Amino acid sequence: MTAGAFIGGGGIEMIGTIIRAGLLLVLAAQPQAFGQAADAPFAKIVPSAVIETRDGPTAAELAMPTRVVVLGTGNPIPDARRAGASIAVIHKGEAYLFDVGAGSVHNATIARYRYDIPSLYPSQVCCVFLTHLHSDHTMDYPELAQTLWWRRRKPLSAFGPAGLAGMTEGIYRMLAADLDIRINGIQPVPNPDAYKVNVTEIEAGVVFEKDDLVVEAFDVPHGEVKPAFGYRVTTADRRIVISGDTALSDTLLEKARGVDLLFHEVISDSGLANNTEFWQRYHKSHHTLASDLGKLASEARPGLLVLYHGLYYGVPEAVILDEVKATYDGDVVLASDLDVF
Repeated sequence: MTAGAFIGGGGIEMIGTIIRAGLLLVLAAQPQAFGQAADAPFAKIVPSAVIETRDGPTAAELAMPTRVVVLGTGNPIPDARRAGASIAVIHKGEAYLFDVGAGSVHNATIARYRYDIPSLYPSQVCCVFLTHLHSDHTMDYPELAQTLWWRRRKPLSAFGPAGLAGMTEGIYRMLAADLDIRINGIQPVPNPDAYKVNVTEIEAGVVFEKDDLVVEAFDVPHGEVKPAFGYRVTTADRRIVISGDTALSDTLLEKARGVDLLFHEVISDSGLANNTEFWQRYHKSHHTLASDLGKLASEARPGLLVLYHGLYYGVPEAVILDEVKATYDGDVVLASDLDVF
C-alpha cells in the first residue's frame, strides 16, 4: 500500500501521514526527474473543507512562472489510480483546464492544497477548453461548472467544438431542481446568473488571448469525431502542445516542433496487437501508436514528451515507454495524476 491509501477500521491510518490536532501533515516525497512528484507534501494546510473566495490573483501568483498540473491521465476504463483526461495550465494566477475527465475536479482540489495554487480551487477555475465531446473528456464538466457556482467571482468560460452549447444546456436541465431551490429559496445568492457558463463553440485558430497567453486550437484526426482539437498554449516563458485524442497527425507535428512540453495520448503497440482486427482498425483511426508517437517526437523534438491518456490493453504501463523509446531518443516520461511540469 502506498502513501495516501487509507487502511484500518476503528482508527483511520494513512501511510506516510500523521494527523494531529485536526491538521493533515504529509511527509515529504522525492521529486521526479522531470517534474514535481505526484506524492509531494501539502504546501497549504487546512483544518477541514473550506470555502475559498478571492478578488483576483495575488502579486505572488502573477509573478510565478507558467506551470502545468496533470489532473488526469486515464482513459475510458475505470482506473483506481488515474482520473479521466485533464491538464491544467497555470499562468498569472489563473487556471486553464484542457478537458475534464471523471475525477479531475477532485484532483484539482488536491492540487490546490498540495502545490498551493489558489486558482485550482474548483469555483476559482476561470476557463476550460475541450478537445472533443467524448464522455471520458467531459464527465466532470458539470461538476466544474456547478460546484459552488453561487460563490463564483465570475462564471466559468468554456471553449470547445460544436455541440458544447447543447451539452451545457443539458447540465442546466439536469440540475433544474437544484438551481430553482438555490435561486428562489432562502439561500443568499449574490449573483443568480453565476451558474451560467460562458460558452464559445470554436473552430481551428486562436481562440483565447489574455496578456501574453495565447491558446490556439488546431484540427486533429480522431476517427469520425469531427471536429476534434489539439491545443497549443504559448506564454512568455513556455510553449505547450496538448494533443487531445488523435491518430498520427501532420498538423500536430507542425504545431509541436520545438515546444517545451508536448502532452500526447498514446496506445501500446503490443497491447493493441492483443485485440481483434476490428478493434485494431478502430484504434488506429482514433489514436496514436507508441512507435508512431516516437517517430513524430523525433521530428518535433520537444523539450519533454509527456505521455498521458494511455491505452495499455493489459500490458504493463512501463512497456509503453519502451515502445516510444524504441523510435525516440529524446526525453520522455509517462505522467501520473498530479504531476507538475
